Amino acid sequence: MTSSIRISFVVPVFNSERSIGLVVDRIRETFTGTPIQILLVNDGSHDASEATCRRIQADYSESVEYVELSRNFGEHAAVLAGLARCRGRYVAVLDDDGQNPPEEIPRMLDHLIAFQFDVVYGRYVGRKHSYWRRFGSWVNDRVANILLSKPRGIYLSSFKIMSDFLVQEIVEYKGPFPYIDGLICRTTQRIGQIDVLHSGRLAGASNYTLRRLIRLWLNMALGFSIVPLRVGVFIGFLAALASCIWLAVIIMEKFWLNPEVAVGISSVLATISFFAGVQLILLGVMGEYVGRTFLSTNGMPQYIVRYQSGGVE
Repeated sequence: MTSSIRISFVVPVFNSERSIGLVVDRIRETFTGTPIQILLVNDGSHDASEATCRRIQADYSESVEYVELSRNFGEHAAVLAGLARCRGRYVAVLDDDGQNPPEEIPRMLDHLIAFQFDVVYGRYVGRKHSYWRRFGSWVNDRVANILLSKPRGIYLSSFKIMSDFLVQEIVEYKGPFPYIDGLICRTTQRIGQIDVLHSGRLAGASNYTLRRLIRLWLNMALGFSIVPLRVGVFIGFLAALASCIWLAVIIMEKFWLNPEVAVGISSVLATISFFAGVQLILLGVMGEYVGRTFLSTNGMPQYIVRYQSGGVE
């Protein structure tokens, strides 16, 4: 990266034809007079986002670059595509819906520089997300505490600013299931956060579905940790211990407490069903790891760029 551009902005775009122009305008207004680079990465949008982004890039060719992906690869893959093309000393990542105010980035940057952090997250004040999205974020945060060994109390939001050192380390990742926050946590512990405003959406509804959140959890859980395998071993041990205790209780009751009690087929079926369920869970976890390893060795791409407008192509 070169030092001529102070801040690069990575904005993953998905079905945001009505809001992306306003986001770019706010960035430009906030950083008037500052050398910046704005990277718009269209992640397989179904609306007119491509035409809108191309028009924005043509209007502001001195600061805006546009990357068109060949299909939808997911938000984190789109962010990674943008990070790989950043040339700024610092890199900010924000959403395309206007909920991450660019006006907060100068404070985040000052905090990063003052405390020599590698990344500063924005912790939302007065969140505008739906209740189920908040619940999903809460679960994601608790799981990340265990799997990623992130500092407790740090909220892994999509609104963040990073040093060029951290960005260069992140883009070295070549696996097909990128999870940006996982890559951050495995690279550095110099992680900070400050409170930031959380605005309402400029247009439309959230593109995050339950399916997308589950896929994000799987990328975090299975792509950057072997804890699920260790949990599986622990569950197997507890199941075996429980079965031994159960068997001992049945024997005691049959031969010493109540010889008339019938040890029927129901208890046998319950035991078989229990262990069958445990085995299926463990096989599913192991199969997910094996499948991801296969896709990695098979050369599954993180993303595919159809074309790029502006910047160094």
